[in-house]
Amino acid sequence: MARARRHRVAASDRLWDEDDGRWPPGGEVHAWEPGADQTVCGRSLHRSRLAAFHGVDWLDILPETGGAADAARWVCPRCASVAGRRDVDAGRGRRRTNPRP
Repeated sequence: MARARRHRVAASDRLWDEDDGRWPPGGEVHAWEPGADQTVCGRSLHRSRLAAFHGVDWLDILPETGGAADAARWVCPRCASVAGRRDVDAGRGRRRTNPRP
């Protein structure tokens, strides 16, 4: 039986949230699996200077979910494709509007 992966967030910055009184991730955001030293897309946490946020789930950082997504300026598209994204455009692919016969 396959075990479900729990992706967390690694980010390049953090911003103080006055309402919650915590440091949510911000800046460039990547998906990260606890126990690994790299993001899902293959970037090293140390060399890329990304901080791992153990308490923030990947789905909470996506802009369409709200939550901790306010400070995120850029979500890695490679990480989003691997870790999952509940987006209208994700996974849809290209669609032809006027196909030739």
